[in-house]
Amino acid sequence: MAQSIDPWLLERMVCPESRAALVCEADWLYSTDPATRRRYPIQDGIPNMLIEESEVVSNEEFDRIMRTHQERKK
Repeated sequence: MAQSIDPWLLERMVCPESRAALVCEADWLYSTDPATRRRYPIQDGIPNMLIEESEVVSNEEFDRIMRTHQERKK
């Protein structure tokens, strides 16, 4: 089940590793930093922002997520 984060909160949150903005996709928050490509799980509506529990996604997945969010902004 896809979860969402309050837009006000999402605008203020950043990746704890790179300090980059985040985008929400399904049950994950993705860092917008292409150097780290981290994603953080949302569990029971609560973002888990611990670096050691995050995942590094492939370049392909990162590019797909960023394209999706750029298209939504249009």
